[in-house]
Amino acid sequence: MNKTNIPGELLDRLEQKFQAINQKTETHLEGLVWSKPITYWDYIQTDVLLNLQNQRTTLPDEMVFIMYHQVNELLFKMILWEINQISHHDKLETVFFAERLMRISRYFDMLTTSFDIMGDGMEVEQYMKFRNTLTPASGFQSAQYRMIEFASTDLINLIDHRFRATIDRNTPYEHAFEHLYWQAAGKDYTTGEKSFLIEEFERKYKATFLRHMEEYNTINIWQKFKQLPAEDQKNQDLIQAMRHYDYTVNITWVMGHLNAAKKYIDSGHGTGEATGGSDWKKYMHPKYQRRIFFPELWNEEELMNWGEEK
Repeated sequence: MNKTNIPGELLDRLEQKFQAINQKTETHLEGLVWSKPITYWDYIQTDVLLNLQNQRTTLPDEMVFIMYHQVNELLFKMILWEINQISHHDKLETVFFAERLMRISRYFDMLTTSFDIMGDGMEVEQYMKFRNTLTPASGFQSAQYRMIEFASTDLINLIDHRFRATIDRNTPYEHAFEHLYWQAAGKDYTTGEKSFLIEEFERKYKATFLRHMEEYNTINIWQKFKQLPAEDQKNQDLIQAMRHYDYTVNITWVMGHLNAAKKYIDSGHGTGEATGGSDWKKYMHPKYQRRIFFPELWNEEELMNWGEEK
């Protein structure tokens, strides 16, 4: 049997590593003697991952629906992972910012081109049957998507446009939360009553959302962009990358989602209502909500025609 001579430099580096955390190097090395070799299925947790799909019906296409949304949530997690590297970087350099921004955009590009999986990958008849078992749950209740929004832009840009003039940086977060654009999906502003959809969503995540609103108030993507050198902020390639991200998230992604929903909900099968009871067309269409992450990077005409069909 061949013996491998371990370089002294490597042993020195191990000593330094474990001394830094007040650990004994020999203890960790002996632990390696008894540890099992890593396998792909253990590292990726394949068995766990493939057992997270639990249908509520016997209809085969429900499995497509479940897995598609789980893939979305995994991509949302990847996006948040990259955003956090930008937001929590103390000495942010333009190259690092641009590279992470492009990663984020690539993930959203994947999302925007994936709607055919739902739009063309399920039978209308099956969907209109199994969707009744999903009520009152809704894709509206994706907490990670809300966190992406909070981490991307100044909070004022997520406020329902009807109330933006009454809210500024001194507004309590709790008050601002009540006027976020998506509250319009299930809140009657004449009575102040909220739908069960929103009540359950807030019961689960409101405290988390308020913390994120405060945390990213000064470290969201837009604020980090403004901290870059003035010359770099004028770089047309970087500006175009920012615009691409903004347009992809707030128009391309939203319209892809809207059109996929229309195919089924407006198919003539059923009531035409969303599972959560939201006013889904106005909630989703960008021309109604005018949600724009980086309005300073768009001209007056572009802002005026935001979300209009071309």
